[in-house]
Amino acid sequence: MNEDILLSVSNLKVKLNNHLILSDISFEVRRDDTMAIIGPNGAGKSVLFRTILGLLPHEGVVKWSPSVKIGYVPQKLYVAKDIPLTVAEFLSFKESNFDKILQVLGQVGFGKRENILKMKLGVLSGGELQRILIAFAVMGNPNVLLFDEPTSGVDLSGEETVYQLISKLQAEKDLTIIFISHELEVVYKYAATVLCLNKEKVCFGPPRKVIDKENLEKLYGEDIHLYRHH
Repeated sequence: MNEDILLSVSNLKVKLNNHLILSDISFEVRRDDTMAIIGPNGAGKSVLFRTILGLLPHEGVVKWSPSVKIGYVPQKLYVAKDIPLTVAEFLSFKESNFDKILQVLGQVGFGKRENILKMKLGVLSGGELQRILIAFAVMGNPNVLLFDEPTSGVDLSGEETVYQLISKLQAEKDLTIIFISHELEVVYKYAATVLCLNKEKVCFGPPRKVIDKENLEKLYGEDIHLYRHH
């Protein structure tokens, strides 16, 4: 396996309850890449994530480089508003060193807000909670971060902040990023590579080369009017 290739997926097939979810999926993720996964609801995007994380049985090959250490940020974390867990208690599940917790909080934009540690998880805004989840993910010093829809539950004003934070962390920590998105503008702006998925691979490559009207119609099954933001 080429040392620049962190993940190689070949002829992947996934069945759940005798239903074929993914068929004949092949792609590679290279070191320092930012890869987006797009497709309609039910296309198998989250199933693909769970499969490459080793959580689902499959046919075919999923091979990670031995050097890989993965961090994962889920689509949503449902937290009851009255849950008694503070941010400090949540982060301490991953890291017991208080100075390291403060360091990571600074990296995700809470450097001047140590009071965030005393706040209950349930009272955080969507954007604040997402940044805490990102902090939790990077505490293990991963070199690959997986995001299942990084701005799910974040209001419009906070979406750009989250993606800018991801880009900043990638540059600072030499990370490889894989993320699921429904937003083509985000894919054009932040992804170097895109996997277009609808139970099988529709296209794979640089977004501006492979996302075209024909492939979008294959993905979404309808006439698509494509407007690119430069």
